[in-house]
Amino acid sequence: MKLALVTGGLRRLGGHISGRLAQAGYALALHGHSDAVPEDGLAETLVDQNTKWSGFVADFEQDGAADQLLDAVVGHFDQVPDLLVNNASLFDYDDALSLDEISLEKHLRINMILPTLLTTSLATRLSDGCRAAVINIVDQRVRNPVGDQLSYTLSKQALAESIRTLAMACTDKLRVNGVAPGLTIPTEDYEGDQMERLADLMPLGRLSSPDDIAGAICYLAEAKSVTGQTLFVDGGAHMKSYDRDFLFMGKR
Repeated sequence: MKLALVTGGLRRLGGHISGRLAQAGYALALHGHSDAVPEDGLAETLVDQNTKWSGFVADFEQDGAADQLLDAVVGHFDQVPDLLVNNASLFDYDDALSLDEISLEKHLRINMILPTLLTTSLATRLSDGCRAAVINIVDQRVRNPVGDQLSYTLSKQALAESIRTLAMACTDKLRVNGVAPGLTIPTEDYEGDQMERLADLMPLGRLSSPDDIAGAICYLAEAKSVTGQTLFVDGGAHMKSYDRDFLFMGKR
């Protein structure tokens, strides 16, 4: 049985990723920050695919959260995950004028430190001769950053830079790769047709879809000869420089 641990895997993009992995035959350990209830679409997929799964709650601001989560997953499934998708993240707004120590530390902890600790903790649990896959979800803005969401951007840049280092440090136990989405699922802050106007600004004339991201993850999960790589799945957004975050662009 192939087992995947997906952090933040119960809803939104994480829910799409989990659903696609269920279709690919994985058993699923699905992490949530405050509950372990899958969104409706994912719940239907888990039933349709007859997926063996369980939900796990862990607050990544708490000391020891990485080891505690892996202990719970291994204890429940009686096996170490074959795949870890570090998808959970914090995305709060600040900029150079509003950034403070608390915000920066919180973003770094959730978006970079916990994924790194989960990765190294997973490596220590694997038997000799076994190699698992780790996929970090970063962001296309790590290539051409803007000044908005400064704590978020800095933390994702740190996570992106960790990919090659961890791939090298854990090469005997892990393949470590990344997926860098562009704007994929809008929040309520976006106007009705703003996404269409933003799509026109992308080099490919389209934004990334949840299926695009999930497909890239499924590829990297099984690509036995690939490590230390980051796949940008963003309609080409990383090839251009934008003045502001997409939220502030394309408004009428």
